[in-house]
Amino acid sequence: MARKNNLVGIDVGTTQVRVIVGEPRPDGTISIIGLGLSPTEGMRKGAIIDLELTVEAIAAAAAEAERMCGFKIDSAYVGLQGLNTELVNNRSVVAVQSDDREIGAEDLERVIQAARVIALPLDREIVKVIPREFIVDGYDGIRDPVGMLGVRLEIDALIVTSPITSLRNLMRCVNRAGINVEGMVLLSLAGSEVALSSDEKELGVFFVDIGGGTTELAFFQQGKLNRLSAVPIGGAHITNDLALGLRTSFTAAENIKIEYGSAFATLASDETDIGISSVGSREQRQVSAKEVSRYMEPRVRELLQIIREEMNRMGWPELPPAGVVFSGGVSQMKGLLELASLVYESDRVRCAEHDFVGIQNPIYTNAAGLLYYVNRQQLLFYRQERSEGTFRKKTGLWQRIKDWFFEIVE
Repeated sequence: MARKNNLVGIDVGTTQVRVIVGEPRPDGTISIIGLGLSPTEGMRKGAIIDLELTVEAIAAAAAEAERMCGFKIDSAYVGLQGLNTELVNNRSVVAVQSDDREIGAEDLERVIQAARVIALPLDREIVKVIPREFIVDGYDGIRDPVGMLGVRLEIDALIVTSPITSLRNLMRCVNRAGINVEGMVLLSLAGSEVALSSDEKELGVFFVDIGGGTTELAFFQQGKLNRLSAVPIGGAHITNDLALGLRTSFTAAENIKIEYGSAFATLASDETDIGISSVGSREQRQVSAKEVSRYMEPRVRELLQIIREEMNRMGWPELPPAGVVFSGGVSQMKGLLELASLVYESDRVRCAEHDFVGIQNPIYTNAAGLLYYVNRQQLLFYRQERSEGTFRKKTGLWQRIKDWFFEIVE
């Protein structure tokens, strides 16, 4: 099968690697044609600790996706985690070059490149420049200035920076798995494409992605990403407490957590009998789902409180108008929303939902969002080309799209 214009996204998480393949449709949606999932032990709290194990996990997930979609994956867009990622606000201005003062794609590129001129520590580099808004001759709030008339084009941009070592190690792992990195996308931005509505982004909402080893908080308002934070705590910490409490293996505790666990012990059943093999013993003992949940609830409650403290540190002592949207593997835990409503004293909490055919599991939210984010940016470039009344050669356009996503200073 030929690859055509299919898009591939890779989400390298702390506990799992997810690969997703999608085929863009004319209406802007994406048909998912390939999925790959592989556990990994090469990551810890969002950082690579074993290169070879991470490479093997990426290769295994890609091979599974290849079997489903029917073609070889040779390049992909890779998600960038928020831990150790910093956002820098910057503004820049350029003069419109055309004689008739019509703003073109070249002006857009020049003002974005001008926004990259910032002082950074030697151990960090720019991953991406995210336009928050454009200002044309003093008129702000403009999202796409191409085709408008003006003399001054200004940009309010968000500069995404990351440590050089972690970024290069991630790229190396993907490359050694036989896949070229077409570009890198901040996972919080990617996940918001499919998890948040435009109204939520406009009013103000926290997008909280609870993964295996880290939890990321992204705050959106007026349709833009405003703040980003991450804490090195996730679902693995809940599993670890459960394993200690039940005196069983981490793997067994993870399976019990997924199948029987509840974040709110009050909602768990007293009648469910769960067979558990203790470490160092061949005999099985029976526990109830409520007992399992009693070990889990304190850690989940602690995690929610840490998230709330982080929101407060980001400038929100009260929940924003659109509340909180949870995503990630932990978001599917029974009783999470009930406990979050109690801890936050608000009903403005929900879990991310999407309607991709064959994908109901929220662990794929960020991976699917990668495809939608990339596709939307590609459509934006095509629209800009049309507004100029001409189309460049296809190779040139694809190079510009890659440069848009992959703006790392060499």
